[in-house]
Amino acid sequence: MTKFNIPFLKYRRSAYLLSAVIILAGIVSLFINGLNLGIDFTGGTIFHLDLKEEYQMEDVRGVLASYELEGVPLQRAGRNEVTGGNEVIIKAPHLDEPTRRDIIGAFRAQWPQMTSDDVLRVDNVGAVIGRELMKEAFLALLAAAVGMLLYITMRFEFKFAMAAILALLHDAFIIIAIFSIFMIEVNSPFIAAVLTIIGYSINDTIVIFDRIRENLKSNRKKSIGEVVNVSINENLIRSINTSLTTLVVLVSLFIAFNYFVGGMDLKVFALALMIGVISGTYSSIFIASPLWLSLRLMEEKKHQKTAA
Repeated sequence: MTKFNIPFLKYRRSAYLLSAVIILAGIVSLFINGLNLGIDFTGGTIFHLDLKEEYQMEDVRGVLASYELEGVPLQRAGRNEVTGGNEVIIKAPHLDEPTRRDIIGAFRAQWPQMTSDDVLRVDNVGAVIGRELMKEAFLALLAAAVGMLLYITMRFEFKFAMAAILALLHDAFIIIAIFSIFMIEVNSPFIAAVLTIIGYSINDTIVIFDRIRENLKSNRKKSIGEVVNVSINENLIRSINTSLTTLVVLVSLFIAFNYFVGGMDLKVFALALMIGVISGTYSSIFIASPLWLSLRLMEEKKHQKTAA
């Protein structure tokens, strides 16, 4: 039996409006601000230094402030159990050779125990890898969308497939919109997070679609809208439990990456996944199924006009 009887379809226009506002704000932000692309996409200089002792990020930023680099991404690379050293990775814009030498000298002055061997890496990297990654991610997304469109059409029907793909595009753009609005750095793990969320979101959507299909067969006396609403309610506990369990893990990872291990790249990855899980759950309930209902009703009205 259905444990809930929440009239989700009653709120579908409000859900459409909320999504439209976020997406429109994202489009405006993309036109005005664009995306805050990280070094993976813009190129720059990478420093990998072993400071040989415990340090605070504020101390590293204090050294970089003299070069107007206090806002660049930093990553704590971990602790060397043998030497007691502590490493930091700094991702800066392109710097010339004299500036790179000056920065290394400033770090050695701040941490005198550093030697030349503790400068593990200083490289200028180009944006070619980032552009290739973006191209491959787009092709992967396109291939996944086509594959899911064909599979869902064969397994269910074309209207289910269209609703699912539109919901997935909704989820992907919600993540991009929020990152653009708040100017959060976009790097390689961000692309991986978006692709991961597409796989996560489609799973929940397909489960609800399958319930709708089964209920359409067993509840022929109910209207299509009632069947959709009952189906969403029947899967509500599953959707909430799955999302909350996933969010607990992601929040734990975000805290760990932010305060204990990892750094900016992994923190962005966890943040994008958290946004995507919330958006994916929301779209499975409020976007995908109501979209299918709208497509189904449009088709019925078209058939009625043709018959008339």
